[in-house]
Amino acid sequence: MSTPRQTMANPPLETGRQAQLTFLISAAATAALGGVLFGFDIAIITGAGPFLKERFGLDDLGLGWAFSSLLFGCVAGSLLSGKLADRLGRKTALLFAAALFALTSALTALAPTFGFFILVRSLGGLAVGAVSIVSPLYIAEIAPPRSRGRLGALYQMSVVTGILLSYLTNYWLRDAGPNNWRWMFLTGIAPAIAFFLLLLRAPETPRYLIMAGREGEARRTLAAMADPASAALEFNRIQASFAGRSAALASLLQPGIRRALAISFCLAILVHVSGVNTVIDYAPSIFEAAGWKIDAALFATFLVGVTNFIFTLASFWLIDRWGRKWLYLLGSLVMAATLAGLAVLSSINSFHGVLVPVLIMTYLAFFACCIGPVFWTLVPEIFPNHIRGTAMTVPVLTQWVANAFVVLLFPLAFHQLGKSATFGFLALMALLQAVFTWFHVPETKNKTLEEVEDFWMR
Repeated sequence: MSTPRQTMANPPLETGRQAQLTFLISAAATAALGGVLFGFDIAIITGAGPFLKERFGLDDLGLGWAFSSLLFGCVAGSLLSGKLADRLGRKTALLFAAALFALTSALTALAPTFGFFILVRSLGGLAVGAVSIVSPLYIAEIAPPRSRGRLGALYQMSVVTGILLSYLTNYWLRDAGPNNWRWMFLTGIAPAIAFFLLLLRAPETPRYLIMAGREGEARRTLAAMADPASAALEFNRIQASFAGRSAALASLLQPGIRRALAISFCLAILVHVSGVNTVIDYAPSIFEAAGWKIDAALFATFLVGVTNFIFTLASFWLIDRWGRKWLYLLGSLVMAATLAGLAVLSSINSFHGVLVPVLIMTYLAFFACCIGPVFWTLVPEIFPNHIRGTAMTVPVLTQWVANAFVVLLFPLAFHQLGKSATFGFLALMALLQAVFTWFHVPETKNKTLEEVEDFWMR
């Protein structure tokens, strides 16, 4: 007699250790693929920007809106998606985001006017904002303590993969004629459809299932990821963390949660005002300012993406060995030094040649292996189970607001205030990030989510 075919959504009650590991990695990797869409949508404008500027006759502020419109949409997406993920589930929220990614990629490519372009890019931001909350949340909730850092880094790995794919697409389509920018945006449909189809087979997280009262499903999912004794222990621990606790917004004002929120809020601002998205989004413009032609600038931008990708891979080895806090300190200090170097080069009229991309790639390398993966791993780790989806709205919403304003204002600052002042300010913010980390950020390495929760509640 044949047995029913098992799927990720209906895991077997007992599996071997290898099957458990495969199930866990498959689930985490599927959720992490949302980062590919995140990175692709954020960075595809990088190569399309110079052609959009020519097509629509944009000034510095108009170009800033072209780049930042998606990010302002992300603000709304992050505001709505935390509650959606708590009400309908992590998986359902990601399915909605994948469908919206595909739709807005097509509409952006067909945009007849600049106003329509801004509108649909803003709508696309709803999907990016949703993924930025729900994908890391999903991974944090499904990963065991010993590997949560590495599995959390899968999300950042996916983000930089999406950025690299967008840079490659930009370079590949740069000579595709006057509508090359339309083809650049249209290519975003393919990863969105792939993400949607893979999500259909993904499980819901056991912590959400317990919160929703679907305890049988939660037991089956936990049993697919661990031996029976460990699965039962984890089930009881998670269930106890919800006992007598409300997911109401008022819970955010409890002393321990309030402290976690304050730390996540500050980190969310600092991660962007220290300049990473100015480098990712405006790399071709920065290289052109250093004397590079557009083809060479786009190729150098692709090399920036390769650097980002390679050093994010290094984070898989570092994050669960060195821990979150020490990586954040190291990354922040090196970023401050490289940005200060760019400011000095500009002040002595030497902002040209090979030293500019070397400093930019060094900056991005340390962001990629120290800051990016730690931020997206740490933020969902520090919130309690019963309020995690809602609480994550605060830092994720904050980082999108900070991101949007930095990207909007960078062209004006770069050309009006000057390169030296702009990079000097970003360097100061990176240094402030290091100081804040030293005094306020806790270490969460090798702790269960419930142990981290207990830390705040003491």
